[in-house]
Order: sequence, then structure tokens, then C-alpha cells
Amino acid sequence: LRTINPDLLSGVLRIRASGSVALGVKRGFCVAAAVEDGKVKVGDVRKGRVRSFQEIPHTGRSGWVNLLRFWREDRFRQLHKHMERTFSALGPIYRENVGTLSSVNILLPADVAELFQSEGLHPRRMTLQPWATHREIRQHSKGVFLKNGEEWRSDRLQLNKEVMMSGAVQRFLPLLDEVARDFCRMLQVRVEKEGRSLTMDPSPDLFRFALEASCHVIYGERIGLFSSSPSLESQKFIWAVERMLTTTPPLLYLPPRLLLCLSAPLWTQHATAWDHIFSHAEARIQRGYQRLASSQGGGFVAGAAGGQYPGVLGQLMEKGQLSLDLIKANITELMAGGVDTTAVPLQFALFELGRNPEVQEKVRQQVRTSWAQAGGDPQKALQGAPLLKGTIKEVLRLYPVGITVQRYPVKDIVLQNYHIPAGTMVQACLYPMGRSSEVFEDPLRFDPTRWSSGREEGRRAEGSGFRSLAFGFGARQCVGRRIAENEMQLFLMHMLLSFHLSISSSEDLKTTVTLILQPETPPRITFSRLSGAPI
Repeated sequence: LRTINPDLLSGVLRIRASGSVALGVKRGFCVAAAVEDGKVKVGDVRKGRVRSFQEIPHTGRSGWVNLLRFWREDRFRQLHKHMERTFSALGPIYRENVGTLSSVNILLPADVAELFQSEGLHPRRMTLQPWATHREIRQHSKGVFLKNGEEWRSDRLQLNKEVMMSGAVQRFLPLLDEVARDFCRMLQVRVEKEGRSLTMDPSPDLFRFALEASCHVIYGERIGLFSSSPSLESQKFIWAVERMLTTTPPLLYLPPRLLLCLSAPLWTQHATAWDHIFSHAEARIQRGYQRLASSQGGGFVAGAAGGQYPGVLGQLMEKGQLSLDLIKANITELMAGGVDTTAVPLQFALFELGRNPEVQEKVRQQVRTSWAQAGGDPQKALQGAPLLKGTIKEVLRLYPVGITVQRYPVKDIVLQNYHIPAGTMVQACLYPMGRSSEVFEDPLRFDPTRWSSGREEGRRAEGSGFRSLAFGFGARQCVGRRIAENEMQLFLMHMLLSFHLSISSSEDLKTTVTLILQPETPPRITFSRLSGAPI
């Protein structure tokens, strides 16, 4: 190997039983080599020739053999690490077949940019078939998460007006701010009882915070999860969401209807969890429907209760552009997707701020200045503290909620000099990307300032706009993005104004994948009350 030009090689991609070796390189080079008498000989170097789909490095041709390997080696729970190892071994692109699922996986932002440029008017991401099958057998309507084509686009445009547009953000931002303030007040009381500092696992409280905030925005009402005895109904909802997320990944690689026919325990658990989620949402929606129904002719009057914001549900009912079944489907998806996906990143955020005290203090100083100048206006306070947004982006770079973003290109494309046919599922793998030195300088360092305007200007500029994809991209990005971003930023703003965060051990957190990335064991955080806290 020492005789081969190192500038052309990125490493051995695969060794076939026949004795041949394919050596792959980055940035458009391809090297084919063969083993003869125990020596590696360079056979052909082609630059510019587009290679076939079949030539893409792969992890094994049999999807069923790979599936058995995944089960045996517990790779589902460590899928992010499996991807990281595979990119390290095979280079920046590889194919993988697991059970019924096939994909091309990519790592570099330039390739991701090429992928998204070919997504078409109706972008498609991977359908979570277990979810879709549940809707079909229970005869529930599907929300935008499970739809494609023109039907998806029509519904999504209506939802965008209530959850994505700047006017919608202005309406629901005060509700999120109220919940964040109340959470800090609750925690301050608990800290004072302990003598100005408290060490604990905050994850149960973060789940309650996320559900309380989601309900306030979606239904326009508080559900009282910060009381000393939160409702069992809400706790069961949180458990159901966790069970649904845990049972989804294995079901992605098997035909759900076959498991349904076999009454497989895994499918039964998954369906039961969804049933409880729908039951909880149905009860909330019915209460909202009754509250919002006008006494005059049974119509809906937005803000009927004293001109208050009626929540996303009330807005959708008032507009009347979606049927009640579609409203229910989308509200249920927003609720199911709005708890763990914000509560878990906040665990990581508290941990990283706790083990990086210099970063914590830098963000706090900016928050204090902005808060003092904003006069109590949460939107102005966030605008004056861009490091809060940088903190969230940095957390999601290192710990993306979903470890991949998928698209099916509508036309043939070329990635890393390989031909990718239209309709192929291509995954941008966010966990390996976020920790790659090819993409980020000093990638394991937690540094919110790396997202500041002008930072790393000119460095790896190709595709640089596609390095932060935790919420997806374009028309198919996460529909709850604005709610989640502002919810997490407001939470951190009030926490940093009120508490100093610290941890006892700065060792890296071990992580696992259900449908989302989360800590194997939630971190314990010490909250110390700051003097002069504004709340």
C-alpha cells in the first residue's frame, strides 16, 4: 500500500472473497486494485467516468442477512455508530440493504446539496410504514408526515400558515415564554428547599415541560403538569410516545401487515401505543372543539375566550380549510412529535453547557444584555441573543434528533461519481456528518459561535449551507420546527438567567437510538440559583 499515491486513496472500501479489493477516494477519484500474490496492484484510475450504481461500496448484498446481523449485534440501538464506522471504512458514500429497506447513505454537504436540488415539487422522505399501517387498519386519516404528492402539498400549505409563518410565531411565542418562566419558578422553589443548589436527573421534568408547552400552543390551554401531582393521563401519554418511538425502528425493516397477521408482540405494543396517543389527542381535541364552538349558530370564533390566542387547533377550525378528520390527524402528529424531540435535546443542551462553563457564561452574558434591553418582549430577547440559536444548532449537530434525512430524487443524479437512479432512497446521515473533521473544524468541541455570521467563511464552502439539517430542509422540513426552536431557546434563556449549571463528570454521554437519538442514561445536572435572577 505504501507504493500507492496517498493523495488518491481514502482507504480500503471492501475486500471480496475473490481476492479483489476496491479502493475508493474522495472528490471524484476512483481507484480499482487487485490482489495478486499477496500484493496490492493499482489496476485502473478513472477520473470523471461516472460509475454504475452497482459499483457503490456496500455492506452486503443480502438484506435479510444484514437484518439478522442487525438483530444479533443490536445495531438498531447503535445505528448512528454503525453509520459512523461504515463511512470510516467505506468512504463518503455506501449502499445498505436491511430487510425490506434499501438506501444510499451520504455524508458530505456537497452531496447533500446535490440531493436536495433534485427533490422536486413534492419532496418525498421515507414513509414510516408501521405508522401508515396503523392509520390504515384503524381507518384514521393521515397527516402531512405520512402523505406525499399534491395531497401533501395542499395540507402542508394550510399548516404552514399556523405553525411556520412569522405571524404564527408571533402569536404563539408568548405562550411558550409563559411555560418556560413557570418551569423556572417551579425549579427555583425546589432548589431553595435544598439550600440554593439541587442535583438531579431533569429528564422527567423536561418531558413534562415539553408536553405542557406543546399543549399550550396546540390547544391554547395549560394542562397543569407543573403541579405537585401532574395528571396520570398526561404521564401515560408520555409513556405511550416513548413506547411508540422504541418499537418503530425494528418494524421499519419488516412487513407490518405480516406481523399484524402473526399477532407479533412488537406490533401489538406499537399499535397499542398509537391507540393511546390518538385517544389522548381525541379527548383534547373534543375539549377544544367544545370550548371554541360559538354559542351563536355553532360557528367558530378565533379567540372567543376574551380575545386570547386559541392555539393551532382553534386557528385551523376557524379557517375551515381542513376537514375535522385532517385537523385531528395533523394535531395528533404534532403532539406525538413534539415531546421527546424537544425534551431530549434539552437534556443534551444542559449537559453540554454544564461541562463547558466558559461557553455557558458567554451565552449567559449575551442573554442578560438582551433580556435587559428587550423590556420583557420574548421575541426581542431572542433576536438579541443569537448564541441561543447557535447553542441549539450546536446541540443538534452533535446529537441530531433524527440521525438521517431522506429524499427520493425525481431525476437521475451523480454523487461521488456514482450514478444514482431516480426514485432511490438517499439518506443524509447527520450524526456522522456532525462529527466529521471533513465537515467541521474540531468537530467534537462544543462551540455555539461556530454558527455566527462570518465564521469559517471560505472554509469547505461547497455545500456549506447543508451542514445543519436537524429539522430537514425545504418544503418538507419539520412542520413543528418553529415551535421547537423557539421552545428550546426560551427554555435555555430563562434557565441561564436563573441558574448556573454544572455536572460531576465531563465524560461523553453514551447514546442510543430508538427512532430518535437519546442518552443511554440521562445526565445528572446541578442547578445553582443565581443571585438577582429576574423570575
